[in-house]
Amino acid sequence: MLDSKVPSGPLAEKWSKHKFEMKLVNPANKRKFTILVVGTGLAGASAAAALAELGYNVKTFCYQDSPRRAHSIAAQGGINASKNYQNDGDSVFRLFYDTIKGGDYRAREANVYRLAEVSGNIIDQCVAQGVPFAREYGGLLDNRSFGGAQVSRTFYARGQTGQQLLLGAYSALNRQIEKGKVKSYTRHEMLDLVKIDGEAKGIITRDLVTGEIEAHEGHAVLLCTGGYGNVFFLSTNAMGCNVTAAWRAHKRGAYFANPCYTQIHPTCIPVTGDHQSKLTLMSESLRNDGRVWVPKTVELAEKLRKGEIKPKDIKEDDRDYFLERKYPSFGNLVPRDVASRNAKEMVDDGRGVGKTGVAVFLDFAEAIQRLGRDVVEAKYGNLFDMYYQITDENPYEQPMRIYPAVHYTMGGVWVDYNLMTTVPGLYCLGEANFSDHGANRLGASALMQGLSDGYFVIPYTVGDYLAKIGNFKPVDKNNPAFEQTRKDVEDRINKLLALNGSKTVDDIHKKLGHIMWEYCGMARTAEGLQKAKGLIQELRKEFWTDARVLGANEELNMSLEKAGRVADFLELGELMVDDALNRNESCGGHFRLESQTEEGEAKRNDDEYAYVAAWQYNGDNQPEILHKEPLIFENVKLTQRSYK
Repeated sequence: MLDSKVPSGPLAEKWSKHKFEMKLVNPANKRKFTILVVGTGLAGASAAAALAELGYNVKTFCYQDSPRRAHSIAAQGGINASKNYQNDGDSVFRLFYDTIKGGDYRAREANVYRLAEVSGNIIDQCVAQGVPFAREYGGLLDNRSFGGAQVSRTFYARGQTGQQLLLGAYSALNRQIEKGKVKSYTRHEMLDLVKIDGEAKGIITRDLVTGEIEAHEGHAVLLCTGGYGNVFFLSTNAMGCNVTAAWRAHKRGAYFANPCYTQIHPTCIPVTGDHQSKLTLMSESLRNDGRVWVPKTVELAEKLRKGEIKPKDIKEDDRDYFLERKYPSFGNLVPRDVASRNAKEMVDDGRGVGKTGVAVFLDFAEAIQRLGRDVVEAKYGNLFDMYYQITDENPYEQPMRIYPAVHYTMGGVWVDYNLMTTVPGLYCLGEANFSDHGANRLGASALMQGLSDGYFVIPYTVGDYLAKIGNFKPVDKNNPAFEQTRKDVEDRINKLLALNGSKTVDDIHKKLGHIMWEYCGMARTAEGLQKAKGLIQELRKEFWTDARVLGANEELNMSLEKAGRVADFLELGELMVDDALNRNESCGGHFRLESQTEEGEAKRNDDEYAYVAAWQYNGDNQPEILHKEPLIFENVKLTQRSYK
């Protein structure tokens, strides 16, 4: 059983009590420590800026050409905080409860409450940095609704919230770079973790421009590298998003938790063909005013698909607003997993729309009539323009076509309450860890978690670890562990470059994505997962025997970059399937067809599966070892989720 190190005492007092009990590093000693931060999205940039502001020496690493290109910029709809500006009944406890319930009771209570507790501070911090949140007529910050909540608690900057928040964190980071407290390494990819006496003391990176393999030492390492949704090939993630840093840390001893918990986002632009390399997200905020529907009959849907009629030709009585029909209390604002699963049911029923039939409508006609086009354009204009640029369809004049797609990963590196992994000195922040979202993340909570971890949690918890080291000497870069780890990285690179087969890495990645989506996506069965495991094992053999990697190491080599990432995805994919097979229940975004209610909703098995599944690497081609962290609920009652 894993020790989560959750402090004792009442839920609302745990974090305050813990902060007081943690050891501190005095300002003069902070200057003697170096912290390595891998990834410079919201979690990484905020952590690096906050730690440097405190006086630590920080090194940041990102594979992009600038920290501001981190995938955090792609978040559109908003960031949650329990400030109750709308006076509609919100509170810290309600945000905590909605998040726990939205995650289908598979998240750790103490972490989620802390997230809700510090959420208001995040908004104050970002406003002070100049983040241009939307404001009401009188100048106060505006809020809007999001899925899984009946209050308006989501702060936003049109459809660019992630970008604006990252610019705020980036400006704070740049201030520290200019002061010399942060040294920024762009176009550097972490390829391994260095451990000395069992503790994380450095990383090995590859300069993506020159190919140089470099060793960097530090007293602690922070992984802030985002999610692994690109294991599915097609996802809303940027094409560069990968699992490599986290996976290499996993192979050095960091447990990987709940890997099969993948979020399928309900409002994405549908797939149009095999030529696509990624998918585009339409913000969940659109479900505030957009109404989701399909034709009531297969016959009408077929006419739409053939182009014999247009959406506006279908009368109101012939439309099925299925989310409003099935979930009257929440309507179109049900959580993402519920909305996604219902969209799939409509398509499987033959009532999908668009030329492919794999889509449902998101219609703004009623909102435009009620509010006026100017108001809708002010709220969603950039999103509508993006949709138009991609599809050549005007959403002001006809409904958007949407369909679920892989978006976020709730699983990730296992961390305790302090955000430390099972490797001492190695921390994991933001989407890269598993801690806050259970089996389904509520919309507008990703930005909240990243900034909470970076600004308000890690500065305390990493200080506690460093204070206990009791040794202010720099890490010895001449330790044999650095040279051995460096050699391991070089050997792996040479093995990849030696591949001279007939298949491109992209071809193999696409095959993996198809297997994962088909058998470990929205709906899963034991039979399908068993089949997927065999297919992935065959695909791994194909990769290592028949893939082709061009070029050399001592140069810019995107073929080599991609090959290393896909090799890691192949190993991760198999673990995701094992995790899905192990969890014989339906919860949140993990839907086992064998486990559903009479109404077709997810049916949990709390007696057997109310735990975090944390997997320990056990050697190449060996089954991983399962460790369990029991989930204890003292402040919420385990019930079957209902949004009706």
